[in-house]
Amino acid sequence: MANKISGIRGMNDILPEDTPAWQIVERVLAEVVKAYGYRELRVPVVERTELFKRSIGEVTDIVEKEMYTFDDRNAESLTLRPEATAGIVRAGIAHGLFHNQKQKLWSSGPMFRYEKPQKGRYRQFHQFGVEAFGYSGPDIDAELLMISARIWKALGLDVIELQLNSLGTPECRVSYRAELVDYFSAHADSLDDESQLRLVRNPMRLLDSKNPDMAALIAAAPRITDHLDSESAEHFSQLQALLKTANIPFRVNTRLVRGLDYYTRTVFEWVTDKLGSQGAVCSGGRYDGLVEHLGGRSTPAIGWALGLERLVELYKVCGTGTGAPGLDAYLVAVGDAAANQALVLAEALRDEAPDLNIEVNLGGGSFKSQFKRADKSGAKVALILGDEELASKRVGIKPLRQEADQQTVPWEQAVKTINSISGDA
Repeated sequence: MANKISGIRGMNDILPEDTPAWQIVERVLAEVVKAYGYRELRVPVVERTELFKRSIGEVTDIVEKEMYTFDDRNAESLTLRPEATAGIVRAGIAHGLFHNQKQKLWSSGPMFRYEKPQKGRYRQFHQFGVEAFGYSGPDIDAELLMISARIWKALGLDVIELQLNSLGTPECRVSYRAELVDYFSAHADSLDDESQLRLVRNPMRLLDSKNPDMAALIAAAPRITDHLDSESAEHFSQLQALLKTANIPFRVNTRLVRGLDYYTRTVFEWVTDKLGSQGAVCSGGRYDGLVEHLGGRSTPAIGWALGLERLVELYKVCGTGTGAPGLDAYLVAVGDAAANQALVLAEALRDEAPDLNIEVNLGGGSFKSQFKRADKSGAKVALILGDEELASKRVGIKPLRQEADQQTVPWEQAVKTINSISGDA
């Protein structure tokens, strides 16, 4: 026997028993963003490495430590995408989507980062994101947060907190950066090795440290909100007013800086305490300079991305929203003639009711074994087709999830009967 080939660490299979929750979440996401006028854009999973170095920042953890980068056969450096925004901006520039236009876009798919695998953090993970281009006011910031709040509502999640901050413009961050360097340099003995490196290369990332020994030092650090220019401060104030009017609770977290260099002004995270240490469910902010930085015309932009693995897990733990329909019926066919007709009958029922989910028993088996399969399938009813039913063009319908008697009805009444039972289940 040949040796088994194992999967790649941190790249997980999503098994059939788990996919229904994924389908529920993905359906809700697509329906909600469509209701706000967002359109889907699909971009490749592989991009030129330069794209991420220029957009994310060469001194970020993602670029320095986490990207899957390789040379192709033409010696060109390529990278599996670690996030989606850079690729979307690249595509928008390439296809002229931003020139004298406003765009509302969404995307979904796998991302790749070489990290230490743990619950909620994997080397292949899936993100769903929305992006809006050409909108400069705080109203679009508010809309994106309203969209995410509506998603939580649709999934029955009330355990997620919104945290907000503003990073201002690159210009106003210069003075803030200098003050941070002075502050942390005066406490250099209290910095861990990673923070010592960040102090030199990217001081704002010091505020992202998860080292509990540095918590008090970080809490007393200078605040970015004290360095905002007047326009950024007004933008942030108006955003907060819009959220209050919309009854969306939030907390201003002046230590929230996000890990990507391209953010400007608004940044935010939706966080929960129900997933252990990986509490961020959805994160984003404005990146008004990114389109121009990647070769396009100056275009205001904002977006967010959520991790599907984390959201699915949170939905399974805490969600109370309406789920996707399961299996309505399992068709048990006893005898060769009935087995031959079963697929035809199931197709006729699907034609009559396209939303009806029916599984036909395949591979034969005794009546008892087929009924066990029907029960295990999770179907609400078992449809029973034998020689007698076949001859009279009738079908037995046995409820599986409630105490009720079996009925035998003409084929043309089967859908109505199934629906009546399914509605009571």
